Amino acid sequence: MQIFKRLEPLLIADTSAITEQEWLELRRQGIGGSDAAAVLGASPFMTKRDLFYTKLGVEPAEPDESSWVRFEIGHLLEDLIARIFAKKTGFPIYPVKKMYRHPVYGFILANPDYFTEDRDGPAILEIKSTSYFAKDNWWDGGKEIVPAYYVSQGRHYMAATDMHRVYYCCLYGNSFDDVIIRRIDRDRSYEEELIFHEADFWNGHVVTQIPPPYTESGDLVLESVKRYSGPADISKPEIVLDNGYLSDMETYLALQAEKSEWNRRAKIAENRMKQIKGRITDRMGKSCTASCFAGDTAYQISYKPELRPSIGKDNLLRLKLQYPDIYDEFITVSENRRFSVKPAAMEIEERMAA
Repeated sequence: MQIFKRLEPLLIADTSAITEQEWLELRRQGIGGSDAAAVLGASPFMTKRDLFYTKLGVEPAEPDESSWVRFEIGHLLEDLIARIFAKKTGFPIYPVKKMYRHPVYGFILANPDYFTEDRDGPAILEIKSTSYFAKDNWWDGGKEIVPAYYVSQGRHYMAATDMHRVYYCCLYGNSFDDVIIRRIDRDRSYEEELIFHEADFWNGHVVTQIPPPYTESGDLVLESVKRYSGPADISKPEIVLDNGYLSDMETYLALQAEKSEWNRRAKIAENRMKQIKGRITDRMGKSCTASCFAGDTAYQISYKPELRPSIGKDNLLRLKLQYPDIYDEFITVSENRRFSVKPAAMEIEERMAA
């Protein structure tokens, strides 16, 4: 059996009495546990480019005003959720108001929520909160799991502190039983890969100040670009892309054509489905349910009304004309930039040659 010598983490700060700005400055000195998922490209909240800008102190042109409430709620509930965990498990809990650094890899930082202790010894406790509808992220096909973006955080902390277990306690409701408790044990193979990617991100991008490429989901990438580019400025001159983007243009147009074909086929399928739906609902009349049996095959049909409030285009115009103050108070205008690619006329070549 391989014996590993314990590597004590380095204490770099007591965070119990520092300001939020001081805490953010400390986090910029390395990669924290909540950064690990972004480094791996597995974060549903940020791209590697977002994390890169954060470490360099680059402020977004359009700050995300929607996230602070979620973070504040999570922070305010931490102590309560930890106490629920202690009552559910019987394990003691110890708040961690300290920031640690890996003794070998100085860019690896750790600021766990709590320490706890089970029959096998000390462990880390991570506190989470979510909505009732998002609690399903803690299951996969009926199997209990920890969401991937939290797994990377826990394994980052185990690597930094040289501890061998992480517990998670996630509150999704407002009662003692509305909690999910999970645990993961140390996986050194995962840690090695994680440290490799974190070292590549820190040394290859943050230290050299070379932005990492966008590789995440399209929606996340577009949100990131908008956040740091800011609103459009029609006075800006046209950008001439180098020919390295030609393959992107070709791929975009090919995918656009492929999507158009899918949409055409989808419309045919949707029309056929509506014809079948019309045939069935014509037979149902005013009834909201129906059933169909043939041997061992059975189907249940539901066609129940769903009432939802809405305001139509005409009524919205009437609101604007009759009650302009109310309209201005509640209507918001957001920017939406339309992106398109099309083959250009040959005159562009003449322009570039000139």
